[in-house]
Amino acid sequence: MKVSVSVLGRFHAFELAAGLHKRNALSGLITTYPGFAVRRLTGTDMPVRAAWWLEAKRRLMSGSFDPVALAKAFGRFAAKSLPVGSNLLVGWSSATLEAIEPAQSRDIKVIIERGSSHIAHQTDVLTRAYADRGLVFSETPPAIVEREEAEYEAADSIAVPSTFAKRTFIERGISENKLIVNPYGVDLVRFKPSKREPGTGPVKILSVGRVGIRKGIVDLITAFQPLAGKAELHLVGPVEPVMRKLLNAMPMEGVQLRGPFAADELPAIYQGADIFCLPSLEEGFPLVLLQAMASGLAVVATPETGAEDIITEGTEGHIVNAGDSRGLGNALAALVEDAGLRPQMGLAARARVENGWGWENYVERAMAGYQTLLG
Repeated sequence: MKVSVSVLGRFHAFELAAGLHKRNALSGLITTYPGFAVRRLTGTDMPVRAAWWLEAKRRLMSGSFDPVALAKAFGRFAAKSLPVGSNLLVGWSSATLEAIEPAQSRDIKVIIERGSSHIAHQTDVLTRAYADRGLVFSETPPAIVEREEAEYEAADSIAVPSTFAKRTFIERGISENKLIVNPYGVDLVRFKPSKREPGTGPVKILSVGRVGIRKGIVDLITAFQPLAGKAELHLVGPVEPVMRKLLNAMPMEGVQLRGPFAADELPAIYQGADIFCLPSLEEGFPLVLLQAMASGLAVVATPETGAEDIITEGTEGHIVNAGDSRGLGNALAALVEDAGLRPQMGLAARARVENGWGWENYVERAMAGYQTLLG
C-alpha cells in the first residue's frame, strides 16, 4: 500500500499522513502548506509537494478569495503532483475533482475524505436554519456543491467520520458499500484532565468552535439563560459576522465571548472548564468533542456531532436533539446541579477515548479500510 494524501490546507490530513509515513505506507503529502511547516507540525521528514502560493493567497486575501477558483487550482496542482508508485489517493472533498481521472487512469484508487455530512444535506439544513432566523445562507457556493457531488460520483470510495454522516450519504442515494466510516482521533498526551480541585465558583460550561448558527449557539445561549448566576457559558472561537446581529438581540447574562485561541492554548482552556457543550445542527465528527472528552469533561452534544459513536447516554454525558433548546437546558441543568455527576462523567469520558480513540487507532482503522478497497 502506497498512499498519496491531498489536502487544501491542513485539517486532520497531517495526522493521517504522519501515521502512514511511520508505517512506510505514504507516497507523499500534497498540500498548500510549505514543506518546512509540515515538518515542524508533524515532526517527520515525509515527502511533501506544496502549492504554498495558494495558501499565501488564501491568507492574504482572507475572506475575499474565490473558494471555487482556489479549489480548482489546487485540484489541478494535485493532478500534476501524484507521486510515482502510489496505488491510492486520499483527497479532501471539493479540492480533488481534477485529480480523480488522472489518478484512476494510472490505476490509482481514489477516496474522497469528507469531514461533514453530505454537502447537499449540510446545505439544506443550514438554509432552513438561517431562514428560521430571517437570514440567507450563502456560505457554500452552488459550484462547490456541484464539485463535491461530482467527486462523490467519480471516486472509488468516500471516507466519513461518523455513523450520522454516513446516514446522510445513504439518504442521498450513495451506496453503503462505497462508504468508509472512520472516526477521528485525539492526542491523549496533549489533552488530559486537570489536576485542580473542583472550583467553588460558578460552574463553567465551555463550547469551542466558530460562534455561529451551524454550531447551535443560538440554542445554547437560549438554553443557558435560566442557569445564569449558577454557571458561566464560555464561547471560545471566532464570532461569525452573521451572528453579531443575533447576539446583540439576545440576553447574554453569564455569557463570555472569549474569541479564538491558538491551538497550543486549547488544552488549558478545556482544563479550566467543568462541562463541554456542542449542540451543532450539522457536523461530521468535530475534533473538539474528542479533545473535551480526553480532558475529562462531561459532554452534552447532538447526534449531528457524531456523539452517538462515542457517548453512551448518561455515562460520558448527554445526547440531545438538535434545535431542542428545552432539552438542552435540562441536560445542562442536571450537570450544573450535580457536582458529583460531572467528574464521574468526565472520568468515564476520558476512559472511553483512551480505549481506541488515539490518532494511532485512527490511522490503523484508515489503513484497514484502504486495504479492503485495494482488495
